[in-house]
This record gives sequence, C-alpha cells and structure tokens, in this order.
Amino acid sequence: MTAPMLGPDDPRYLAVVDKRFNKRFRASPDYVRLVSSTEEVVSAVQDAVTENRRLVVTSGGHCLEGFVSDPDVRVIIDISPMKRVYYDAEMRAVAVEAGATVGETCRALFDAWGTVIPLGEYPAIGVGGHVVGGAFGFLCRQLGLATDYLFGVEVVTVNGDGRATVVVATCEPADPNREFWWAHTGGGGGNFGIVTRYWFRTPRAPGSDPARLLPRAPESITTFKAEWNWSDIDEPSFLRLLRNHGTWCEKNVGADFPNASLFALLEAHRKQFGKIVVRGVSTAGPDADRQWNDHLSALSDGVKGPSGHEVARMSWLEFALNPLPDLFAGPPGGVSAKVKDALLRKRLSDRQIRVTYDYLTRTDYDVMGGMLGFATYGGRINTVAPDATASAQRDAILDIACNVGWLDPNEEAKNLNWVRAFYRDLFADTGGVPAPGDAYDGAFINHPDADLADPALNLSGVPWYTLYYKNNYPRLQRIKAQYDPRDVFRHPLSIRAAVLNRSS
Repeated sequence: MTAPMLGPDDPRYLAVVDKRFNKRFRASPDYVRLVSSTEEVVSAVQDAVTENRRLVVTSGGHCLEGFVSDPDVRVIIDISPMKRVYYDAEMRAVAVEAGATVGETCRALFDAWGTVIPLGEYPAIGVGGHVVGGAFGFLCRQLGLATDYLFGVEVVTVNGDGRATVVVATCEPADPNREFWWAHTGGGGGNFGIVTRYWFRTPRAPGSDPARLLPRAPESITTFKAEWNWSDIDEPSFLRLLRNHGTWCEKNVGADFPNASLFALLEAHRKQFGKIVVRGVSTAGPDADRQWNDHLSALSDGVKGPSGHEVARMSWLEFALNPLPDLFAGPPGGVSAKVKDALLRKRLSDRQIRVTYDYLTRTDYDVMGGMLGFATYGGRINTVAPDATASAQRDAILDIACNVGWLDPNEEAKNLNWVRAFYRDLFADTGGVPAPGDAYDGAFINHPDADLADPALNLSGVPWYTLYYKNNYPRLQRIKAQYDPRDVFRHPLSIRAAVLNRSS
C-alpha cells in the first residue's frame, strides 16, 4: 500500500507544510506523504531511505522547535489521517493510532467507555509525538503522566540494511522488545522511528472490560480564573505573591494530598500586558470551591487579593474539547515563539523572583508577549521511579517556562534576546540552565529548547541530554543503536547512538 507523493503544487502539500504551531520555522520538503495505515508508513519510509532523502514525521504539528520545519528535511510523512481509537482484545488494551489528536482521543475514550488518559492541555496536539515525550496535562497531579499508562507501541523503524520494518513492543517482562517500549515512555519524538499506534491500560489492571482498564473520567470539571492588576503590584508584593505560590506548591506536592485534584497555572505576564493571571482546574466536585478559595487565600497572604473571579462547571468532555479557551487563543495565522522550560524541585528563590520582576517590568526591552508561566507538577507523577520509564523527572513540584511570542519577523532578535537573557539570569547559579540538583530537575523533552545544546548559552558543564534524560540517557543510547543504527530519525536534540560492542 502506498500513499501519493504530494509536491509543492498540490494544496495538500501546503496544508502539511503550513501546519506549524511555531511560525518561526518553515519547511520546504521535496514532497509530503499523507498516510492512512502502518503499511503506507512502511512504504513511505522505505521510499525516502532508498532515495537517500532525510525524512521526518508530523501529526498535530505542535513542535516548539524546528525539528519538522527544518530546511534540510526532504520528506515529511504526515500520519494525521491515522485516527482510530478502539479496544484490542488480543492486547487487552485500548489502541490509539498516533495521528489522533488529544481532543479526538478524549472524545473517543469518553463516548465509548467513560474513561480517560491524562493527556496534554491542548486538544489539537497529536498523540504521536506527545505520548513518546512523557505527556502531562490537567489531570497529571491526580493520575500521573499519560506515558505511565502505556502498555505497548507499534513503530516503523529502519534496520542496518536500510529496510523499513514494523516493531511492536510491550511492557511485558518476556517481550524481547521491552526495552524499545521503555524508550517510548519519555524518550522523545523523532528518535527511534515513526510511532503508528499506542496501546494503553492501567498497570496491573485486571480483566478485559475496556471500561475498567483505564481511569474513569471525572464526573465534572470546575475551572477558575482570577487576576491581579499590575497597577496594584510593586516589587515587595510581587516577591510575596510568588513566594506564596511556590510555598503552596512545596506543601501540596503529595499524591495523596487533597489538593492533588487541583491543577493550577500562574501566568506572570510582562507589565505591559496589565495582568497577572492564575487559573485552576479541579475534579473535586462539591469541594472544588473550597479548594480554590484556599489556594487563592494562600497566594494572597500579605498581598492585595485578585479581582475578576470566574468560575465555571462543566462535563469532562466539554472541558477536554475546549479547555481554558482564552489561554490557547491566538491570532489568525499563528505566532512565532520561543519557550524555555525548566522543572523545579523547590520554589524560586527570592533572588530569582527579583530577577523575574526585573524582566517583567523593565523598559529597555519592548517585548509585549513575554511571560513566566508556572504549572503545578508532582502528585501521582512523583510516585513512579525515575528509571521505571524514560521520563526521569519524578521529584518536581513545578514546570515553569519563559515564553515569548511575536508577529513581526523583524522583532525576532529582540524577543529572543529578552527570553534568553531572562532564562540565563534565572539560573545563573547553575550556568544559565536548570541543572539537576537540590533545586532543579532539568527540563521536559516535550518542550524542547535547542539552546540547551548551545555551549554559548549553556555554561553549566551539564550536557543537554542530562538536562532532559538524567541517568536514563545511556540506556536510551543503547536502544537507539539497536533500533535506528543508521540514524535515520534525527534532529538537533535527538539521542546519539551508543557504540555497541558487536562481539558481546
């Protein structure tokens, strides 16, 4: 089975090439392939390898870096037509094809069985690259990472002879490809092959009823939003607000704590924006209001309280298909962006909060779209051993990100300079990056940042791969060498294969 080769004159080619979350990058491949089955993926990969054309895969198109939109890429294989979600009786697991989006998967699971997988925050993300990078979302504190529910994976790989083939790997101890399964529990997209299908079930779930193999969907979702006006915030109150927020996260990190059912996001925007915003998503039902009021009370201790309170209650599916609409709203045509991620084991220090205040209020940078975002982490995520999956960061309380976005291409340099300087100064004590240690736990590979591999921007002496994979990296290197010996699947932050002793 073969999918047609679509050249630049075909409107379907343009639809794939323009499917970019980050408009900073643009691809110009020789052709694209829209594939509808695993067999078509095998054929498309084989053609590209035979033609000696560099290939990449896309599904939702939400890579933050230019790994797909790379001018060196000659073939893009788009798996978004592969969207089936069904129960696989032989695997005794729910199968999700890798072209399905987060929203499509949530709808299928809910409609068929009333279940969930704790997938990401934005419904248009493709699960193909999302799950293999670990995948956290609104339910992560309560349920863990999506990858913690991964039972098996189907991947199109290329062997040492240049032949495209299909590998199925599961978590079963007797599976000869079990290490390959493990690599897909946080090893990052674009490293080993093209994922075509995932199988999910809760570890050690008994029976064969698909309605009982995954967590039940929440009975309801309550969302909250409140805002502080920057006009009411000076440096001492900003220091107090962020200190309060970090302290709350430190005290509420446990999986068995009542507030594990609350996911919160604090958005400290540039002062030009006018607002500091806090949002919450709770599955606590009747207790959600108390939970949120306690959270706001903790944040506002010693600070003038926020205004503009908004509360909404809805079904899980209604929320999953359109979560926090104004958070994800963007202008027509999209934006260019740079996101610099870090995982924290402790709250920001007072020095770091003062750095944050400086970068959000200083006037020598005219950067409207800059912010520092704080997403609550921990909970059930931190109950898994660091080497049980490839997702090694299992002791964090927060995922934070220095973000900046712009519309005018001429404004790229000043925006990049601002966000890079901000991040560097935040982590000045560890060489400008969140080197794993007492306070930090590296970075999250689903939020890739090519700067971490730049020795001019990473002065820590800690390589980028340790920031993302910690002690799991050598194991990932061995798996890479076995399953992608020709390095067909690569990008600026891809895993480098270990040199194997073939006689051993």
